Amino acid sequence: MSIFRVALSGDFNKRDGSPAYPMFDLSPLEDASDIQMAYVDPVDGRMTAASLADFDALILLTPVFDADSIPKDGRLAVVARFGVGYDTVDVDACTKAGIGVCITPDGVRRPVAVTIMTFVLALAGRLFDKDRLTREGPTGFAKRSDYMGMGLIGRTLGSIGIGNIGAEVFRMAAPFQMRQIAHDPYCDPATASEVDVELVDFETVFAESDFLCINTPLTETTRHIVNAKSLALMKPTAYLINTSRGPTVDQAALLVALTEGTIAGAGLDVLDPEPPSVDDPILKLDNVILTPHALCWTDQCFAGIGASDVDQVLMIKNGQIPPHLVDESVASSPTFQARLKAFADG
Repeated sequence: MSIFRVALSGDFNKRDGSPAYPMFDLSPLEDASDIQMAYVDPVDGRMTAASLADFDALILLTPVFDADSIPKDGRLAVVARFGVGYDTVDVDACTKAGIGVCITPDGVRRPVAVTIMTFVLALAGRLFDKDRLTREGPTGFAKRSDYMGMGLIGRTLGSIGIGNIGAEVFRMAAPFQMRQIAHDPYCDPATASEVDVELVDFETVFAESDFLCINTPLTETTRHIVNAKSLALMKPTAYLINTSRGPTVDQAALLVALTEGTIAGAGLDVLDPEPPSVDDPILKLDNVILTPHALCWTDQCFAGIGASDVDQVLMIKNGQIPPHLVDESVASSPTFQARLKAFADG
């Protein structure tokens, strides 16, 4: 019986060796007699080729996996990212080496959409302002009328991107009776119609949104897609929400827009860089709600992501093509196909 070996990046464990995320169910791997698991620590935040030799699969949390991380023995078949972001993985190098890169859209779809709607509701109601007023006692109560919120009926919810998460946001927002618009040059109009979204051009989604959320992966094309020029198109009463990746927004330009009143405020679960320095000026602003790239982190979120990764690793072990390959062309790679056949043949 051949043994299928699975590596997990070492940051799945705490320093004392206990699981960092106990709701991540590894029992389908642990209980299989023909699977071996091991935790592999990165070096300076990067997975190394030498440490991944003799492994068939890698479940990767936060470390970088680049061309230099690819083992020389040609055994590794899949890198399963824990989440949907893959900006820390050199997908092109993996495809060239016949290694599939998987993500977990099923696990994050609802949790991240909930995060976005949490920001919408908190910003619309000025939740944090009113929390602060309440803590000031009678003085704060006397200032309540200066902190009026924004009702949602008839307002415009916009999105850059209407893929897995963006579409779920619009489904969740439907009961609030908002106008829904999005810019996504890759979206099928039928998909937009299914979630009652009007597809608009880039300038329009900035100019007409009262709440604009960023739902696009970080690529060279989307880096700083939100910049001084696009922010200048927004209403002074509008809010920006980013839960994707920090560098999709030019943070220096956003700081200016927030400080000068170009827009009303922002909800940011991601920053550039992460973590921010303690003296980063964006941390001092009162019109921003900030969370540490973790607002969607719940027991259900991590259980769903983990289950998706485990399922896809097991599909590879069984010689099957997993459903969430970042670069689907790898499925036709002779190297990748040979590995799957070898696994299927046992």
